Amino acid sequence: MVHPVPRAPKRNPLPPAMGPLGVPGAPSQLPTVEEVSAGGVVVAMHDGVPTVAIIARINRGGRLEWCLPKGHPEGEENHCEAAVREIEEETGIAGEVLATLGSIDYWFTVSGHRVHKTVHHFLLRATGGFLTIENDPDHEAVDVAWVPLDELARKLSFPNERRITDLARELLPEHF
Repeated sequence: MVHPVPRAPKRNPLPPAMGPLGVPGAPSQLPTVEEVSAGGVVVAMHDGVPTVAIIARINRGGRLEWCLPKGHPEGEENHCEAAVREIEEETGIAGEVLATLGSIDYWFTVSGHRVHKTVHHFLLRATGGFLTIENDPDHEAVDVAWVPLDELARKLSFPNERRITDLARELLPEHF
């Protein structure tokens, strides 16, 4: 006798007007924190091929993620200054800003609160240094690598960062 395979019941998503508790207008149970970071795409030419310095981090789930270097502005830094400093701290590569690539934002939950993070990205030309994670003050980066620009889509973990590198690819001919 053949028995049908049980299926999970279909669940309808909550309409957009419903709050997280399923009640219209209900506030979130968790407080929200706004965070801002800056970073970007630092490019160097290696044998005529544009390459980008990216870093690897271990996420909260213990998985390795390859991403663009970024971090929080310090003191009176503007986003551009923070991007230059953070890229050099996390990759060892000094850079000069060539263009703005735009911003991305996303949400995540950590330590009992929701975080809404906005990251401002810039296109930079590498001006010196060598790859190292030794200068990362937060020790978040566990690896760093030069990746050919054409291979970044396969290496980067996040679709929004892949879109940023697509923008960088479009602007590159103007600057190199």
